Amino acid sequence: MTFISGIELARRFYSAVVRPLVAAEPHSAALLGPGSEVLGFDTERSADHDWTARVQLFLPRVREVRVPPTFLGHPAKLIVATLGDWTHGALGFDPRRPERRDWLATPTQVFAEFTGGAVFHDDLGLEALRRNVAWYPDDVWRYVLACQWRRIEQEEPFVGRCGEVGDELGSAVVAARLVRDLMRLCLLMARRYPPYSKWLGSAFARLPIAGTLTPSLTAALASTDWRERERHLVTALETVAEAHNALGLTAPIEPRASAFHDRPFRVIHAERFVAALSDGSASPIGAIDQFVDSTDALGDRAFTRRVVDCPHG
Repeated sequence: MTFISGIELARRFYSAVVRPLVAAEPHSAALLGPGSEVLGFDTERSADHDWTARVQLFLPRVREVRVPPTFLGHPAKLIVATLGDWTHGALGFDPRRPERRDWLATPTQVFAEFTGGAVFHDDLGLEALRRNVAWYPDDVWRYVLACQWRRIEQEEPFVGRCGEVGDELGSAVVAARLVRDLMRLCLLMARRYPPYSKWLGSAFARLPIAGTLTPSLTAALASTDWRERERHLVTALETVAEAHNALGLTAPIEPRASAFHDRPFRVIHAERFVAALSDGSASPIGAIDQFVDSTDALGDRAFTRRVVDCPHG
C-alpha cells in the first residue's frame, strides 16, 4: 500500500468513520500523545509495528463509540475520554492553570506530544489547553536556558583535558555530550520542545540555525584529535553565543571563546550566560529532563513531580 502519514491517516479515519457517529453532539477529536507521527517524523518504516488509524475522541461524558476494527487496511483505534481526564493523565497536571512545578516536572517530550499532532474538531476547548502549554512562561524559559548553559559550563574544558592526557575516547565522549546539549539548547532558544533522543537530530535539523551549526557539530564528532575536536566545538559554541545575543534576553555577551584560566583549552565560558539569564533565586538544576536521563523515570508522572519537588523546594 502507498504510505499515508499518521496524521493524514487519523484525519481520514475521523472524517470517514468517527465524525458521522458523533456529529450531533459536542466533541473534540485529535491525534496527540506518543508516536513518531505526532511529531511529524513518521516514514514507511514507522508502519511496520504498532501502526494504527487512531484518534482521541473527547466527549462531555464517556460512552461507548463503536468503530470498525480496521480502516484503509490498518487496525483502527478510538480512544474515548473526557477532555479533563485525558489531558491530566497525559501531562500530569491541569493545563488550564499550570504552576511552576508543572513546567519543571514535565519532560519536554511530553509537551511536544501534547502540543504536536493535529486537532480535527474542537467544541470542548482542546486548542485552548494546547495554547496554555505551547511554551514556557518567560521566567521559566530563562531559567531552563540558564540551566542548559550550566550543563555546557560544567564540561566544556574536559574535551581538551581528556585529550591532553591521551584519552581521545574520553574526549570524544565529552564532545558528544556537549553536541547533544548544544542541540537541545538551540531548540530551547527557538522555543521548541526538544524530543527524545531518536528524534533530536531530526527536530534540530528543522531549525534555521542548523544549516550553520551542523557542519561544526558533525566535524567535532568525527574528529580523532582533541585539538581539531575542540576547534570545531568552539566554532559551534561561538555560533550559539551569537544566537543567544540575537534573542535580546540579556545584555550582549562577548561571543568569542578564550582560554580556560591559564590552561591551553579554549572555552566559551558558559557561566557568563548562566549569570546573565539567572536572578540567583533558584538552584541551577533545571527542568526534569535536564538532570534525569532514564526513560522509565521520565515516563512516570508521579515520580518526576516528586523529584522536582525536592531540589526546587
